[in-house]
Amino acid sequence: MTTLTQQQWIYRRQPVGQITAEHYELVEQQLSTTLGDGEALIEARWFSVDPYMRIGQSSKPTYDTEPHPLNTVQQGAVVAQVLASNAPGFAVGDWVQSYTGWQTHARVHASGLKRIDPELAPVTTALGVLGMPGRTAWFGLTESGKPHAGEVVVVSGAAGAVGSLVVQFAKRHGARVLGIAGGAAKCDWLRNVLDADWAIDYKAYADADTLGAEIKRLTGGVDVYFDNVGGMVTDAIIPLINRRARIVICGQISQYSGGLETPELGPRLLHHMLYQRATIQGMLARDYLHRMDEMIHIVAPWVKAGEIVFEETVIDGFAQLPAALNSLFTGEHRGKLLVKA
Repeated sequence: MTTLTQQQWIYRRQPVGQITAEHYELVEQQLSTTLGDGEALIEARWFSVDPYMRIGQSSKPTYDTEPHPLNTVQQGAVVAQVLASNAPGFAVGDWVQSYTGWQTHARVHASGLKRIDPELAPVTTALGVLGMPGRTAWFGLTESGKPHAGEVVVVSGAAGAVGSLVVQFAKRHGARVLGIAGGAAKCDWLRNVLDADWAIDYKAYADADTLGAEIKRLTGGVDVYFDNVGGMVTDAIIPLINRRARIVICGQISQYSGGLETPELGPRLLHHMLYQRATIQGMLARDYLHRMDEMIHIVAPWVKAGEIVFEETVIDGFAQLPAALNSLFTGEHRGKLLVKA
């Protein structure tokens, strides 16, 4: 029986604060390359690292009924190439997307593979602008945020994989956009590259009151708030919402390293929701999976024409996956964070 050496990151221990390699074990084993009917053997080339992975490690209830099981391969999306195929429609060398997680190789049934057209866009976009982050940004903004031309859209985590796309999609709707990010360099990028009307470095403000005062000075008020961060930034914005504002809760990344078990309790802001007759809606990318083709039909031509910026931060090496996941919460990257095998 022919085999190859497969490496896997096994999730061994639940993190409370930061993620380290101690929460995982890197194992090697022999993988049989004998394929069943409809199966393909794939080799991962690119790994997606996303904040939802940390949510899955919470012991408290989340959008999944159970946390990520211990002693299993860390789940996650990958872009891979077919090494061998016993599946109609998949040939050696084809690029595919799968949800095989942190392992170098896998045998996968064709039902678990999605073909990627490398002529349409770079294959990594299947993990970014034409993948889950793009779906999150597009439907979160258009279905929950419902921006109108001339309105003020504020995006927290605006330099990240989702936030940077929301900034650009909101501009295409004719909105005026304020991006909030950590650090002057990210803010310069938001203004100069993504064409945000304003950008604020939240790290330059000591508290929600001073941050809110600057947001108020720039925008006059907020119609749509696309929230990836939570915490102090959200505390600053909610008192500034305009009549019938829409608040989209996409993420709360400020709470993920430690706050999932003991979340911070912010000031009671619901009275502002009452006064302005505003709405708060949580959104998950999985709710729009069945509409993926709709999003790609709209966004892919923009990508192909070079009209959408989809910056990628690439970390080299399968061994770096746990550190890469933790770096999501330290603000060291811009755009989509990927690990190259």
